[in-house]
Amino acid sequence: MIESVKIRRQCMLDFYSHYEHLCALQGSVPLKAVKANLTQGALDLTVDSIKAADWAPLLNAIRHNKTLTSIGIRSFHQQGLGESGVERYKTYFRRRIPAIRSKDLTGQLCKAVKGCLSISDVLKNLELQGLLLRERDLILLTKGLATASSLESVSLAHCPIGDRGLETICQSVKNSATIRYVDFTGCSLTWRGAEHIANVLKHQAMKRHGEAWAESLRYRRPELDYMTGLRRITFNCNMLVGDRGASAFADCLGEDLWLKALDLQQCGISSEGARSLLHALQTNTTLVVLDIRKNPLIDHVMMKNIIERVLMNGNSANSEYKWLTSPSSKDALKTRTKKRTIVLGSGRKGKATIRIGLPSKKSVSPGKKNTSVKDSYSPKPLPPGTTGFLPWRTAERAKRCRYSFSHMMVYLIDDCLKKRIRCSQQNIPVKVTVESASTSETEDTEDLDDVIHHPDLAKSLDKINVTKYQQLQFELEECMEKLKEEQRARVKAEERIMELEIENARLKNLNSSLSEVLHAHSVTNMILEDEGVLGSIENSFKKFHAFLDLLKDAGLGQLAALAGIDQSDFGLLGHPQMNSTLSKP
Repeated sequence: MIESVKIRRQCMLDFYSHYEHLCALQGSVPLKAVKANLTQGALDLTVDSIKAADWAPLLNAIRHNKTLTSIGIRSFHQQGLGESGVERYKTYFRRRIPAIRSKDLTGQLCKAVKGCLSISDVLKNLELQGLLLRERDLILLTKGLATASSLESVSLAHCPIGDRGLETICQSVKNSATIRYVDFTGCSLTWRGAEHIANVLKHQAMKRHGEAWAESLRYRRPELDYMTGLRRITFNCNMLVGDRGASAFADCLGEDLWLKALDLQQCGISSEGARSLLHALQTNTTLVVLDIRKNPLIDHVMMKNIIERVLMNGNSANSEYKWLTSPSSKDALKTRTKKRTIVLGSGRKGKATIRIGLPSKKSVSPGKKNTSVKDSYSPKPLPPGTTGFLPWRTAERAKRCRYSFSHMMVYLIDDCLKKRIRCSQQNIPVKVTVESASTSETEDTEDLDDVIHHPDLAKSLDKINVTKYQQLQFELEECMEKLKEEQRARVKAEERIMELEIENARLKNLNSSLSEVLHAHSVTNMILEDEGVLGSIENSFKKFHAFLDLLKDAGLGQLAALAGIDQSDFGLLGHPQMNSTLSKP
């Protein structure tokens, strides 16, 4: 056997060995994060800090692996969602976009996952979180899911795939015999996505009803819990699902016997949608988790009734289906301290280190606005040399005041320059370490110069705040004008509807009267067209003319003339015998 093929087959049974071998072939160093997050056959990576050059061996190792039971690829990069004023407006920092955000790399990742799904018979969990998956990536992923033989859980949380992407994924999920749990939290889905999932449930329910019927033959009892199909669906943080999506789920839940958990937190559902779900629970006794929390439009009593009903169903249920913790749109944001070093001098006697750190960020709870730099710090401090001046270190220890970022940097750089002059006289190199509160931000000497030349950071941020406030106020006025126009148009539409309803009622009355007239006319025509009636009329006329002839023969023709009967009326066409007296002289 060829040596390379032998090595490849051996490495397929050990992920990290294969990864090290591929790194050696490429001439790169294996990432410490891969080994640190590889525990008990599960690979769970946060990939925002992985460079593009380090992805090739990792993807090849995933593509040919047969031993991993779980693969988790997570990205927490949220562009433009910083919590501090400096980070939010990106005035003095350049943000580094992770390599995983490129479309080429996401395509290669989905291709590697597809290869792993097609050859692995132990992979049970696949989680791709916060990735920008395009349509071609989803097509590759769908092909891999269709060939998976052991996959039980699929999570695309915070991947903005939309309704079309979900429809693509559902093509393989509905026919899968192993997938039991899907997670589409924060995937930019609407009520159409809910309808796609409902169609998957209906399709699987039809197949499982057939299996249950086959197993119930010969007085056997079907084992519903051991049948294939979805058992849990997580649809959290999709605000456009609404009542229409809840109704779509309710339609398929009424007769479903297999789904155990449905998570609909933060889905924009109101009391109307909750009412349809409660109606479905009257016939559904297998659903043990129906999570509609964090939907503020649902009435408290309605939510309490739904939860009580579900808890009644879960008395004898399996404990593996738990209620999830309440999600948040900012849970994916993580911060960690990062240190940067700038060398200001060189020498042989030693090194002096000065650390310049950004103030630590505080987590902001959902619903609260981020405070600006002006709101976070005290007014402008006194300059050095004046009465009442305190060094910034003393003020920080005493908690008497907190300086803004720009003033801190100016004073720190001033101290650094003084120490550099002092150390240069002694030939001691000065090492400056800059601590940053975010891994996605990098700073260099150009950024330092920007801070020096722009001391009025707070003023610029205030101007941006004022401009943004004016823009929002203008947009609010436009929305109010549009709302008034819509209200006027609605009033006109309602008036027009009333007019049309009145006209419709009038036309209905006219139609009914015309129908009665036509019916009477048709009855008359039917009577006249009857041969018996026509014969009786003809006989009556014959008898009348015979009577007139008798009057004429009796010399009483003047009576007929007085009655207004003309002379020609005494004769009948085709009966000359009845007017014989008229032909005599």
